[in-house]
Amino acid sequence: MKIPLILINFKSYAESTGKNGLKLSKICQDFSKKYKINIAVAPTFADLYPIAKKVNIEVFSQHIDPVDAGQFTGHTTCFSVKEAGAVGTLINHSEKKLTFEDIGKCVGLTKNYGLISVCFASTPEEALRIADFNPDFIAIEPPELIASGMSVSTARPEVVTQSVSLIKKSNPKIKLLCGAGITTGKDVKKAIGLGTAGVVVSSGVVKANNPRKVLAEFAESIKQSP
Repeated sequence: MKIPLILINFKSYAESTGKNGLKLSKICQDFSKKYKINIAVAPTFADLYPIAKKVNIEVFSQHIDPVDAGQFTGHTTCFSVKEAGAVGTLINHSEKKLTFEDIGKCVGLTKNYGLISVCFASTPEEALRIADFNPDFIAIEPPELIASGMSVSTARPEVVTQSVSLIKKSNPKIKLLCGAGITTGKDVKKAIGLGTAGVVVSSGVVKANNPRKVLAEFAESIKQSP
């Protein structure tokens, strides 16, 4: 996967659900092509297939359950998200927490199905424990800063630098992403400058009055990063 990565989590916002989700995905596709940067989206499960079918950027699931295909009513399986066209999935987001045992099971399933795993961690210590499962990415995201308008890269850069240091020592193959409160190009540039492979953003784009303006600012910041 090309880095730096801008991964946009659509969550369950009305602004990114159904036809709005497809519209926003196409905007992300336009900016990804224009600036030649990797912008990926994580729509709701109901929108996963129609969006993956109609855009040429990478699409992620927001979650999977630690079970394989089978007799599991209401579960989201690795098999189902791959069939829907996803290239990967988020795991252990602060709004969809899992036990460490289940995180390990989910990462194992993504490896079985050839999907990219993005595991979320609230602290550097949690990130270090998750690193034992060998996910592709770990996104450091203190929950108190989510949707706060204060980015972790600016408000608590030590959380990012400590996480980068711990993961490099534990498993240098794992790439670190920075989440929580990312709203400006400066936030993105600082996150990359702290040693991350990109950012995870949600309301900063989805709830923005002008998502195009925000994405352009993000893209310009990446282009200016060393």
